[in-house]
Amino acid sequence: MKRLLFTLMTTAACLTGSAQGNGADSTVQQKILSRLHVGGYGEVAFSRNWYSDHVSRYSEPEAHKNDPSHGRFDIPHAVIYLGYDFGKGWSFSTEIEFEHGGNGIAYEKENEEGGEWEQETEKGGEVELEQFWIQKSFSRAANLRAGHIVVPVGLNNAHHEPLNFFTVYRPEGENTIMPSTWHQTGVSFWGRYGDFRYEAQFLAGLNADNFTNTGWIRKGHKSPMEFDVANKYGVSLRLDNYTVPGLRIGLSGYYGQSIGNSYPRNASGVDAEYKGEVLIGAFDFTYKGHNWIVRGQADYGYLGDADQLKYVYNRLNSKSPFKHSAFVSKNAYAVGIEAGYNIFSQIESLRKDNQKLYVFGRYEQYNPYASKTKGTDYGYTEVKRMAVGVNYHPLPQLVIKAEYSKRFLKSIYNDEPSLNIGVAYEGWFL
Repeated sequence: MKRLLFTLMTTAACLTGSAQGNGADSTVQQKILSRLHVGGYGEVAFSRNWYSDHVSRYSEPEAHKNDPSHGRFDIPHAVIYLGYDFGKGWSFSTEIEFEHGGNGIAYEKENEEGGEWEQETEKGGEVELEQFWIQKSFSRAANLRAGHIVVPVGLNNAHHEPLNFFTVYRPEGENTIMPSTWHQTGVSFWGRYGDFRYEAQFLAGLNADNFTNTGWIRKGHKSPMEFDVANKYGVSLRLDNYTVPGLRIGLSGYYGQSIGNSYPRNASGVDAEYKGEVLIGAFDFTYKGHNWIVRGQADYGYLGDADQLKYVYNRLNSKSPFKHSAFVSKNAYAVGIEAGYNIFSQIESLRKDNQKLYVFGRYEQYNPYASKTKGTDYGYTEVKRMAVGVNYHPLPQLVIKAEYSKRFLKSIYNDEPSLNIGVAYEGWFL
């Protein structure tokens, strides 16, 4: 990866230097450089959490009521965009994402397995090829894209860059019940006509082996193999309307089967008998006007045959990487809304300098285990969360964030307050 980045930077530098020369070569190189696009975004975060980080804080909440606070520094995402316009409507784009600052084998404490320490290397864990596609544009209304693409179901996936939400970390609700950012290999047809933007995708199906009680389908797009298993398929749809100035309203959804979409594929038993249909519906909106930004979303998900997932072959096989002993919920939901006002809009000198300071509030509620499968219950998965804070933009591409947030859990558990501070950027460099 370092060698790739060095080569790209060297190539860009050579093109820039050569473009300053004279003659036909310079003209060609300038044309090439004008078609090359380089950009990205990144986040740095500091958190102080005034609640226990012990593995049994939910199973024995009273024992950890007075545990000490804990803090962390983090780099949630560091992303590099690369794109090139070949001409005649053909283009290419890729997005390389570094999550949490690095790559390699890591030790993790598995809360779902009694706090057992495990050494893991996950595809899509620390370094991800989040996008890699080739596109043919026939017109503004008709574009065909093939490759590894973002699945724009919900507000968070469709608008996941750090300038598109007020909180330091991505909004928790959608980030808990669905992949974030949700990206899979497939084909997409999209376009914009009048006040509408639309997109339809055909994708590899999700893998039910990765579904969990605390994250629902969140890890379902991941694969421990060198390829995405596609025994089953999925489709996603999105429609956005921009009729009202400053307002975008979006509807999105997903349908696909998930049981049996694994490797090796079992020819009998639960894997062959059940489908594990996943159905998600989502509504979201963004309003920007009169110095306000307001965003909101509501997501509801259904998982067929949820009570059978515990018994599929790869979840029972002790040699497979899918050792999940808990049931998975039939239903999951997430709703949230946030609003911020730019108080610098009332100060003429700061307004002219294009500086902004949003004071915001956010409320959300979510539950990845909304249905009590076979009478089981995990009460700590039902969360209400509030956050208040500020976003300061010294420049349009930069933001400094600070927030106080608190998760409100059922009365038998301990609430979870925290302070988060972050710095983020987003933009194109070339």
